[in-house]
Amino acid sequence: MAEKGILLVVSGFSGAGKGTLLQKLLEKYDSFVLSISATTRNPREGERDGREYFFRSKEEFEAMIEAGDLIEYACYVGNYYGTPRAYVEEQLAQGKDVILEIEIQGARKIKERYPDSVLLFLSPPSAEELKRRLISRGTESMEVVENRLSRAAQEAQGMEDYDYFVINDNLEDCVRQVHQIIESEHARCFRNGEQIRKIREEVEKFQK
Repeated sequence: MAEKGILLVVSGFSGAGKGTLLQKLLEKYDSFVLSISATTRNPREGERDGREYFFRSKEEFEAMIEAGDLIEYACYVGNYYGTPRAYVEEQLAQGKDVILEIEIQGARKIKERYPDSVLLFLSPPSAEELKRRLISRGTESMEVVENRLSRAAQEAQGMEDYDYFVINDNLEDCVRQVHQIIESEHARCFRNGEQIRKIREEVEKFQK
């Protein structure tokens, strides 16, 4: 039986580079799978249903909530975001490390439901860099950018709820750091109970 995978929750300010980080992480290491979230927001240019997100209407999303098909959901800047349950639990049972890219409300709910999950908060090196990245993205109006910056001020109040805080300044360094965090988590004793018991039973045979 495969050792259970780790559920990694990645949050951060909009513009912190979460999507780019996770894309590079998945390209470089084959030990991760990315859980695809459902959302009611409109697709950005180049995004496809079932790849970046499952794009759903408000009515469809609320039906998923009613059916218990989501392990968490929240409303962010006027749109629903949520994590489908079945895919996540299947992958964890198969020993895969599953990454969820979700915002702070959802991360708290995940930690309540899955206490052994790992919560990581991603941030740019400064507030000015955050603003620059949001504006240079060029996909949203200044009004939306200002809403996201205002939201960042609220999210900053919850950063201490996370297990790890990672600065995304140099992308390659950031990717390595996140991978090392998960490698270290795999070595924690509470995740290796079966192996520990096996070794203990074997060495106890040497006892005089």
